[in-house]
Amino acid sequence: MIIWLASYPKSGNTWIRIFLNNLFYSNEDPSNINSLKIGQFPNRSHFNGLTDNLDDIKEFSENCINAQERLNLSTQFKFFKTHHAYWKNGKHTFTNNTNSLGVIYVVRDPRNIITSIKNHYDFIDYNGALNFLLNDKNVIGLRHSSNEVDLPHIISSWKNHYNSWKKMEKNYLLIKYENLLENPLIEFKKITNYLEKLIDKKFEERKVFESIDNCNFIKLKDQENKLGFIEAQKDKFGKVKPFFNLGPNNDWKKLLDKNIAKVIENEFNKEMSELNYI
Repeated sequence: MIIWLASYPKSGNTWIRIFLNNLFYSNEDPSNINSLKIGQFPNRSHFNGLTDNLDDIKEFSENCINAQERLNLSTQFKFFKTHHAYWKNGKHTFTNNTNSLGVIYVVRDPRNIITSIKNHYDFIDYNGALNFLLNDKNVIGLRHSSNEVDLPHIISSWKNHYNSWKKMEKNYLLIKYENLLENPLIEFKKITNYLEKLIDKKFEERKVFESIDNCNFIKLKDQENKLGFIEAQKDKFGKVKPFFNLGPNNDWKKLLDKNIAKVIENEFNKEMSELNYI
């Protein structure tokens, strides 16, 4: 069954994937950020034989569960990263309790996400990134791409994305990106404690500490500078932009216009209050 690593884009999902890669694949070059064993759902290959028109949202939504059922023919647990909201389209849903063992949901203050969104998606200004965050019908990804992992992703707005995954009735673990920055040992231990109960596995404390150290932001940024990172995006001129960009230096109080911060706080007031962001 599937353990989801779910998040809105630019919320710390890759950080946790690298940590888990270190933890579970210690003998398979865990320090290399370009050899992550934890894949993404959806991937075009997951739908081979199920639909010939995966780029159509209706066809895609009707076959998500079918693809997951096929993946789960192997009874071994498996991790999948996803940026999809936990949507429902008529009688079809992104996933269900039959195919999901649980979810680690990573959330981040949208006032900090907006700078990362602006950089990652190459918006001209913060207004474009703001519209991205607020768009209830937001779908990312390219249609008819030759890239296996580049296909439509239904993410909706930041608010809807966060609220949708709270509906997961089974083994929901919430991790705040800010807590990972401030207390990585405590937060990553929450993840290992959660997994130990879920999959009946005990992790050596030494291995947990090593895995945390290996996914230190400075080390990741240094490795990207030397080797590149296959998930980094290109700007409109074809130049690769750093994936591990600002990290702890992404502070909305220093970077974000107060008027845009106020719009975010007003639009997401309920959710941000619930998460103690305001």
